[in-house]
Amino acid sequence: MGNGQWFPAEWPERIRALAEGTLTPVTPRRAATVMLVKDGDTGPVVHMLRRRASMAFAGGAYAYPGGGVDPRDDEQQIRWAGPTRAWWAERLGVDETSAQAIVCAAVRETYEEAGVLLAGPSPDSVVGDTTGDDWEADRAALVARDLSFAEFLDRRGLVLRSDLLGAWARWITPEFESRRYDTWFFVAVLPEGQRTRNASTEADRTVWIRPVDAAAGYDKGELLMMPPTIATLRGIAGYERSADALAGAAARDLTPVLAEARLEDGEVVLSWPGHDEFTKHIPTGGASA
Repeated sequence: MGNGQWFPAEWPERIRALAEGTLTPVTPRRAATVMLVKDGDTGPVVHMLRRRASMAFAGGAYAYPGGGVDPRDDEQQIRWAGPTRAWWAERLGVDETSAQAIVCAAVRETYEEAGVLLAGPSPDSVVGDTTGDDWEADRAALVARDLSFAEFLDRRGLVLRSDLLGAWARWITPEFESRRYDTWFFVAVLPEGQRTRNASTEADRTVWIRPVDAAAGYDKGELLMMPPTIATLRGIAGYERSADALAGAAARDLTPVLAEARLEDGEVVLSWPGHDEFTKHIPTGGASA
């Protein structure tokens, strides 16, 4: 493999099974992930974590804080700042309750995995340091799902700052994957006064890295990444300031990207529409190219 594209060994067999009609796709779960950025000495840097090699999904790959939607955040009313739920529904291509849950997932997962909270006591403020024991107890309760994010915000009297998020992309895990996610990618600027930490049990390290350097590591085969991760990295690499990247999210196309697999000339061709660099040709014998 010339680059760091994540490609599980079981995919060729599952792709052929899908093409032959013997594999039934599982329904993807809603999910959200956040590219957290800040200004470095020579331009924006992005916060990335490396998933533990033992993880069943994308083990060893670099990714952003993220995870599945908690259905409890669909309906419960929460204090909300920024664009309305109706606006987010139109932007994300879902109904209003789903929009709230997806935005909640983005903010909650950033807090759970990076210790950064995009919420404050008022619509125009953000909390400061969240590393105290009481904050950590709440974060652990969120991770364990003993506490919903809506309950957490209500108990602390916090307002969710949806205006600090920009919707960047939407990728759906291929139909032949056993663990599937319909994932919305967001961008957010690290709030002043907060700092990241490796708060995730799923990661063995975290880094702040320039997008161009991360992409170069991928191109050399040194950093393992899934296609949506490297694609979004390339997308934010051209911005001179982190605030510009957030502002640029408004113009991003959120048409879902879903991998396609087809049989062609004795091989399986795996492609991601609009992203030719990820195309794979898999001989029917099983080796990939």
